[in-house]
Amino acid sequence: MPTPDDIWQDADLPTRRLAGLALNPAAPLEVLLHLLAEAPLAVRMVLCRDRVLPPAVVDAVIAHPDHRTRSFFARNPHVDPAQRARLLEDPHWFVRAHLAQGPGLDYDGPPLPDEAIVYMLNTYDQEHLGGSFFRQFSPGLRRSMHTHPDPKVRAWGVGMEWTWLPADTQAALLTDPDDEVRSRAQRHLRGEDPVWVESVLPDRPCHGRTDALMHHALSRAVVDGVLTAPVGPQDRAMIAGNPTLPPDVVRLLAADPDPEVRAEIAGRTDLGPAERRALAADPVPDVRRAVARHPDLGPAQRQALATDPDPGVRLAVSVHPAWSEEERAAIDYAVPLDGLFLFRPGPLTPPDPEAVRRDALSGHPMLRRDAARVHTLPADLVARLAVDDDLGVRVLLAQNHPDAPAALLLRSFLEYTGHQRDRLLTRPDFPTDGLAVHADDEDPAVRALAARDPKVPPAAVERLTRDPDPAVRAAFARHPNLPPSRLAELLDDEELVHHAAANPALPAPAIRALVSTCAASADGE
Repeated sequence: MPTPDDIWQDADLPTRRLAGLALNPAAPLEVLLHLLAEAPLAVRMVLCRDRVLPPAVVDAVIAHPDHRTRSFFARNPHVDPAQRARLLEDPHWFVRAHLAQGPGLDYDGPPLPDEAIVYMLNTYDQEHLGGSFFRQFSPGLRRSMHTHPDPKVRAWGVGMEWTWLPADTQAALLTDPDDEVRSRAQRHLRGEDPVWVESVLPDRPCHGRTDALMHHALSRAVVDGVLTAPVGPQDRAMIAGNPTLPPDVVRLLAADPDPEVRAEIAGRTDLGPAERRALAADPVPDVRRAVARHPDLGPAQRQALATDPDPGVRLAVSVHPAWSEEERAAIDYAVPLDGLFLFRPGPLTPPDPEAVRRDALSGHPMLRRDAARVHTLPADLVARLAVDDDLGVRVLLAQNHPDAPAALLLRSFLEYTGHQRDRLLTRPDFPTDGLAVHADDEDPAVRALAARDPKVPPAAVERLTRDPDPAVRAAFARHPNLPPSRLAELLDDEELVHHAAANPALPAPAIRALVSTCAASADGE
C-alpha cells in the first residue's frame, strides 16, 4: 500500500493544483464536496488530513466509500477530536488503527473523548493501541485510570506511573477482582523485589537489562556483578542513579576514576581479566554524572563532585536538592545553551507548588528550566520567567505554558533554532502584526515569518516568491497580497502550484473554474 509520501510524489501538476484548492479557505462548500467525491487520492488526502472541515464535509468523509480517505481524516490534527471519534466503529481495521494512532507522537492538541478511549481499550486489537495512542488520553482520564470502573481501563492504568501511585491505590490494584489488572500490578511489584529482579535480569545488553539496572530494586549480588564483571559498557552508569543502590556503592561510584586513570589501572599486570574489563568498560564521566544526582549522595561526595575536573559532573551535582542556594552558587558550573528545549506533557501527579516556586526563584538556570516546563505555573512566575536571562528558561516556558505571552513566543522563535522550533508557530497567541520587518532576515525561517503578517506590501510578497529558500517561496505563494499576475503564473508552476492554489485571494469563481478545468483535463485523458 502506498505511503502518504508515495501518494504525493506520484501526483501531477493538475492534481497538486486541486490539492491546493482543497486547502483554500475561500473554497466554496460545493467545491470541497466535489473534490471529496471525484478528485484523485492525493487531493482527498490533503483535504481530509490537513485542514479544518465544514460539518457537511465531515459528514461526507465519514460516509466515504474509500477506507484510505477515511483514514486520512482519522489522523487530522486540525479538527475537533469528537469529529474523528465518529470513525470509532468504522468497518475497516485500517481506519480504526489510524484513529488509535492519532495525529502522531508530536501531537499535543485536544484529546479524544474519554468514552472513545474506553471503547477502543475494550474492542480494538492490542496491536493497534501502541505508539502514540496514549497521546490522545485526557489528563482527567489518565489520573483516574487506576480506579476506573472498567477493568480494561484499570489494566492500562497500572502502567501509568506505578511508582507514583499512593500505597492504598497500589494495594487495591494488587487485589483487584480482575485477573489482568492483578497480574499487571504484580508484575510492577516484582520490580521492587531484588531477588526476583536478579532471577530474571538478562545477561546481555538489552532494553530489559537497562530498565532493570536503572529503575528496579537491585540485590547486592547484581550490584557487585556490575562492578566486577559488567556485561555492557554502560552498566556502571546505569546503576549509578538507581535509588536502591547501597550507600557504599554510591560513595564508590562518586569517586569513579578518570578515563586516563582507569586505563592506567587496567593495564596493571596484577589484575585479573574481569577486573580489567570492569575498570576499562565505562566512559567514566557518565558514571559520575549519573551518581551526582543520587538522593543518598553524602556531603563529602557532593563536595568532591562539586570540584570535579569534568564540567558535566559539576553541572549535574549543582542541581542536587541538598544544596542551599549559597552553596549551589559557589559551584563552578556552566549551563549549556545548545540543548533541546521541547514541549513535555504534564505529569499525572501535579508538582508541589512550593517546590515549583522555589525552583522558579532559584539562581540556578537548570532549576528555573524545570519550573518553566510546569503547565500550571502561576501568572506571577510566568511573567518573571518570560524575561529570564537564560534562553532555555524562556523557550521552555514558551513551549509548555498555555498562557505564554505573545512577545515571548516571537522572541523564542527568533532566538531558538533547535528541534520543535516550528511548534512555537502553532501556539494560538503567536503574533502576526509587525512581522513584515523580518522579510529580509538572514534566517529563512524568520523570513518566512513575514508571510504571517497581513500587511506585507505586494511588491515584497512577489519578490519573496522567488526567494532562494523553498519554504519561504511556499509561504509567500499563499499570501493574499500576492499580485494577481504572479499568482496566475504560480498556478502553473511545478513547485509552487499547491501553495498558490491555496491562496485565499483566489475568488470563488476562479476556484470553480480551476476545478472545472482540471476535471475537463482528466476527462480528456
